[in-house]
Amino acid sequence: MKRQFIQTASGLACVVLVYLLAVPVIIVPACQAAAGARHHSFPFRPGEKCSYTAQWGIIPAGSATLEVHAVTNIDGVPVRHFSMTTTTNEAVDLFYKIRERQDSYTDMDMTRTVVYTKKSTGKHPRDVVVRFDRNTLEATYFGFGEALAPVRIVKGTFDPLAVFFLIRLYELKVDTVIEIPVSDGKKCILVKAAVVARESLSIGGMHYDTFQVIPDMERLHAVFKKNEGPRLRIWFTADAAKIPVKIESKAGFGRLTFDLISCTY
Repeated sequence: MKRQFIQTASGLACVVLVYLLAVPVIIVPACQAAAGARHHSFPFRPGEKCSYTAQWGIIPAGSATLEVHAVTNIDGVPVRHFSMTTTTNEAVDLFYKIRERQDSYTDMDMTRTVVYTKKSTGKHPRDVVVRFDRNTLEATYFGFGEALAPVRIVKGTFDPLAVFFLIRLYELKVDTVIEIPVSDGKKCILVKAAVVARESLSIGGMHYDTFQVIPDMERLHAVFKKNEGPRLRIWFTADAAKIPVKIESKAGFGRLTFDLISCTY
């Protein structure tokens, strides 16, 4: 149970991977790659940094940070750069220490991911690079320099970390659905993010007007049993910035929650 918990707590994007990539591969036509009203302006800019605390029920587990970095270059082409770092606290370090960083590089218009990386130390170290080829429509996963067989993707495919920023480009309205093809280099699936409610939240003494979004990869109304709630929920602020202020995942071993503690932008 401890191992399950810490594997889920290894980062916000990892939470998405647990629930969005643990299904058979789903490839969709490129014309279905996106849905919803997308804004032409960007709600984030370089220098944005949002920090979160992680809790397993009432037990503190660690922290995570989402950042927007300055524009950089890959193969001579300018790209947007996003990152997430995750650290377990001293108590959790005793049985499963995590120090992990994930980076997402997208094109400037945010129409696709160019490169995705994940590096971590500890009992299960990782050194992952995933390259997305828009010409061949393939994503190739490299683990410690060793390449796996490429997987098919569709036009407009993103990595799991980029999803947190891509959703913010869309107009959030209750009962709307945003469709995004996502790949981690091993699978490619169609993520459907449903805006299910507008809610007021109180986190750390701060009050937020938010939209609750449930990412799902199968039929939205059939995936959960009637006596169960959604396994993954994200709350974005209802203002122009659309900051994710809370992420909650639920599984058989309990509930894991990430709460915003600070955000500069």
